[in-house]
Amino acid sequence: MAIRLGNNCKNCESLMSNGQCKVHAVQVDGHYTCDSFEMKSELTNKKDCTSCFRFEKDDCANPTKAAPHMMCAVWAPQNVSA
Repeated sequence: MAIRLGNNCKNCESLMSNGQCKVHAVQVDGHYTCDSFEMKSELTNKKDCTSCFRFEKDDCANPTKAAPHMMCAVWAPQNVSA
């Protein structure tokens, strides 16, 4: 099963640092989402092999091609924070 970032409040640009939703003015967490969801424009600014969790590991999909500044369809972020 693939792991993906969810369309939830933790990834929404309307979430304030205190856990309050700017749009609905209620306290929310990562289990919530709504029709006003707006994905944060950028979760990381470095998306290539060197920032992939699988880089130089046994489960890398392209071990002979993986290199800095390259990207593939199975990239997995090393760190995810919202």
